[in-house]
Amino acid sequence: MPPPQVECRSPTTIHYSSEIGSDMNCKPYQQLPLSLSESELWTGTSTFQQLNPTKLRMAAKDDPTPKLVLYSYWQSSCSWRVRFALNLKGISYEYKAVNLLKGEQFAPEFEKLNPLHFVPALVDGDVVISDSYAILMYLEEKYPQAPLLPADPQHKALNLQVASIVSSSIQPLHMLSTLKYLEEKVGPQERILFSQTSVEKGFHALEKLLKDIASKYATGDEVYMADVFMAPQIAVATERFKIDMSKFPTLSRIYESLKALPEFLAASPERQPDAVK
Repeated sequence: MPPPQVECRSPTTIHYSSEIGSDMNCKPYQQLPLSLSESELWTGTSTFQQLNPTKLRMAAKDDPTPKLVLYSYWQSSCSWRVRFALNLKGISYEYKAVNLLKGEQFAPEFEKLNPLHFVPALVDGDVVISDSYAILMYLEEKYPQAPLLPADPQHKALNLQVASIVSSSIQPLHMLSTLKYLEEKVGPQERILFSQTSVEKGFHALEKLLKDIASKYATGDEVYMADVFMAPQIAVATERFKIDMSKFPTLSRIYESLKALPEFLAASPERQPDAVK
């Protein structure tokens, strides 16, 4: 049964498809196709500040079928960062849910997309990318609008460094498969302690890295790749692992700005079609 309709707060067209292994026909979900220029859709001094709701309603005129397909799980922070990036760039896509708890990532059809059985996976015509870091780099090259990397080489390198810390030194240490293995071997309490320790270690590194550089967002007054990787990670850290963010004032300040963005909210787990209500 498809989920109830919700308001989409990003300038994208999102189509919902049922879960892997069942009817794969695309069903309309959140539809906000663009029929106006990007500049008309935004208010404020920055394209990352506020969407113009009146213009968005006017934009719902055409309904082109998106060529990008995102295989996602609603609670996956890796999928969240890709959804966030797609929203920031205003790219339409079809959402296909992969229920990790039901083991749908091991289905033969998904294994063809990612032999590691992880989400997200992005299909763009004949191109298949099955790693969130690689997906964002691909989007940056193929769809350069609303760039996620600054032109300045130093700031670009910093964004890539932050993204790498999150994707390789924090998130893998609290993946479902990792935590399940730890619980089986050492028990649930050690699993929680391991997760909290791993996340805080990474956050201490990010705090030191950004404290003298961050402005409204991680590397300035525009949203870039560092923000796209950090925001879902901070949300997961506070909600799932109860991390005390008062230890990380710079990260906390950045997150307060990011969590108010319509593109971030539209990408949040509870707003996804496969979310458990």
